Amino acid sequence: MKKVTPKKFLGQHFLTDLSIAKAIADTVDACPDLPVLEVGPGMGVMTQFLTPKPREIKVVEIDRESVAYLHENFPKLDNNIIGEDFLQMDLNKLFDGRQFVLTGNYPYDISSQIFFKMLDNKELIPCCTGMIQREVAQRIASSPGTKAYGILSVLIQAWYNVEYLFTVDEHVFNPPPKVKSAVIRMTRNDVTELGCDERLFKRVVKAVFNQRRKMLRVSLRQLFTPATMPSAEFFADEMMTLRPEQLTIPQFVELTNKVNTVL
Repeated sequence: MKKVTPKKFLGQHFLTDLSIAKAIADTVDACPDLPVLEVGPGMGVMTQFLTPKPREIKVVEIDRESVAYLHENFPKLDNNIIGEDFLQMDLNKLFDGRQFVLTGNYPYDISSQIFFKMLDNKELIPCCTGMIQREVAQRIASSPGTKAYGILSVLIQAWYNVEYLFTVDEHVFNPPPKVKSAVIRMTRNDVTELGCDERLFKRVVKAVFNQRRKMLRVSLRQLFTPATMPSAEFFADEMMTLRPEQLTIPQFVELTNKVNTVL
């Protein structure tokens, strides 16, 4: 069968460097003994290095042409080739409710959505590795006080330890993307409860970073209606003079609990 044509509307950039493909596939070895789900395998450049590993491997691919290619070239995978949209899948049914490692050369335009789905299924996914746009990887791995620190940084680091592993240049893809890529690994930390309302935590983080240049005493107001608007004393708290990139995750938990007392 001929090679798959990269499709722009699916954000496909096929990795052509086998040494890099192997290096990405080997990132799952830090989380041994668990089955692996690869998202967006395309023509299987990573898949060929995952399948020899002594664990169950499944791949999910939305592109029908790629699915046909995988069936022809990876017959041993057979029933483990899933022709679906990962974002729409019920992950509890994937490995009969067992935990698994998530990996892949993720499409740039949906990588954030993939990680939000990971967070929604964090008890199923103790480890996530893969390649994404470098800028997104830098945001996920960034620390408080940096320009890259933002929504993804806080929401992911609340539950996962993040490792920025290595950078990948544009020329090893077909077609070459306009930006550099990076490989990261996220491993569940020891946190079982944040110590605050988790839904409100997300709302607070998203709200203040959507106005990241403003002090919290300004950006937090969008969370309230005229009827629930806190008193001037609430906004006079010293924390309210900070901007969101200055807050650590424990401080975001503290802020969430402050907001919760007045909602």
